[in-house]
Amino acid sequence: MEIEKLKPILEALFSASDKPLSVNQLFDLFVGDIEQPTRDEIRKAIEELSEKYSANGFELKQVASGYRFQVRTDFETWVVRLWEQKPPRYSRALMETLALIAYRQPITRGEIEDIRGVSVSTNIIKTLLERDWVKSLGHKEVPGRPTLYGTTSGFLDYFNLKSLNELPTLAEIRDIDQFNPELVLFPEEKKEVASNH
Repeated sequence: MEIEKLKPILEALFSASDKPLSVNQLFDLFVGDIEQPTRDEIRKAIEELSEKYSANGFELKQVASGYRFQVRTDFETWVVRLWEQKPPRYSRALMETLALIAYRQPITRGEIEDIRGVSVSTNIIKTLLERDWVKSLGHKEVPGRPTLYGTTSGFLDYFNLKSLNELPTLAEIRDIDQFNPELVLFPEEKKEVASNH
């Protein structure tokens, strides 16, 4: 299929989809068509669409599970005003738990509790599972066989990441803490770092 013919079809698909679309998912949508594009043609069309929207208010963004149209972060200030409802706010405990899972996966609930020094509420784990930010990766081979948790592609998509490699390093997070102490995610680790200096 000609790339110029393919691009508006892909624009329509990205606009209509409520989740990111991978090259394979897009390819499958054309199965049986007389002019079925190849995966390489789809990639080329995506590349050209990305360039086309590079100076617009929205972009064609690649995240972990595929590509999607989304508003550029530069315009977030104005776009959030469209919604009367405020975005959900998450507790510090939930965000600390999520950060520990992201950085230390696979990890058990008991290991999270050991690091944080407090118990992890069942509601926190339930919320993270319902949001599709974490999933069970199996069970640790120790007495009681506790569940091992890890992040999902839904977590990466929500936080606009292609892979876990794009997460800031813990050193970068500690640097942020020096400028804004209210953002400390791991107070126990901060004390340990301070005592080592």
